[in-house]
Amino acid sequence: MNKVLVMSSLQKIGGVAALFQATIYISAFVFFGAFWDYPVSADDAQKLVFLTDNQSTLSIVNLTMYVAFGLLLAILVLATHQRLKTKAPVLSQTASVFGIIWVGLVIASGMIANIGLAAAIDLSATNAEQAMTLWIIINTIVEGLGGGNEVVGGLWVLLLSIAGLKTIALPKLLNWFGLFIGTVGILTIYPAEVLTEIFGVSQIVWFSWLGAAMLTSSKK
Repeated sequence: MNKVLVMSSLQKIGGVAALFQATIYISAFVFFGAFWDYPVSADDAQKLVFLTDNQSTLSIVNLTMYVAFGLLLAILVLATHQRLKTKAPVLSQTASVFGIIWVGLVIASGMIANIGLAAAIDLSATNAEQAMTLWIIINTIVEGLGGGNEVVGGLWVLLLSIAGLKTIALPKLLNWFGLFIGTVGILTIYPAEVLTEIFGVSQIVWFSWLGAAMLTSSKK
């Protein structure tokens, strides 16, 4: 009985985590779409002044968008593995491996972004050109790890959805939608911003749907 209660609790916690992840995605889209006015056409000095003035805001956004998201993702990976492992052990375990790798990449992206931002701002006091070069390098690393390349996340969603179809432990339409999202995520290995945007928008729906499904059913 206690084991059943623990399993049910983890499913509900995972469902809440998924809903928070959808909220983080929405918040990120709103922030960068409506409030973040980075001076793309300005010179290096002006860009660095903008980053300095907005360091606290950008640091909080990075912590939320990457670190908090990664921690919530870790909970969701555990919950989905518990739900699917009985009827699809190999698929569930394989999906979880990619899920945990994604957790590490996302959290690392946020930490590198904030450390790199601070380093670039410090360097700007003595050499604006080198500081901007450092910032560009940091952004490239962050994008490569998880900011713009969603291959690992796509593999997790894809394998999770295949396992879901096999076990009928999640809504069938959700699993088919997950196959689409996972494929798009894998395709982001090709450097096209539209693919990353499609993956991000679709993830809002997927995380919300998954969270609702896990909250309304404690099925393993």
